[in-house]
Amino acid sequence: MFYHLNKITKSISFVCLGSLLPVYAQAQEYFGQIDVLLTNANGFINTILVPLIFTASLGMFIYGMFRYFVFGGAIDDDRKKGQTLMIWGIAGFVLMVSIWGIVNLIADGLFGSVDSTVPILPGVPTL
Repeated sequence: MFYHLNKITKSISFVCLGSLLPVYAQAQEYFGQIDVLLTNANGFINTILVPLIFTASLGMFIYGMFRYFVFGGAIDDDRKKGQTLMIWGIAGFVLMVSIWGIVNLIADGLFGSVDSTVPILPGVPTL
């Protein structure tokens, strides 16, 4: 009997202490420099790194096209290398776009989508 009473007492105390954890979490202050670092890293990834990787994949595809059609000409070995580069360029595009879509789908599901309204542009007044 005392075993069950002791178990119930422990369970109630854990529930009471656990219910205070959100209060402690809301009392936390600004994260300091870590927040700034994460914001800057996110900006770097979204504005510089992702377009750079897309550009590299496009460059690989275009180089593969030139190698296949222009440089390869009658040489089958160069044509195969060009074809391989084009396939890898397309595969890179497909992979990057699919990962980008999955990340946006998860982000919109977790954080909600941000509604952006189109601004009303000034125009000629009507009579």
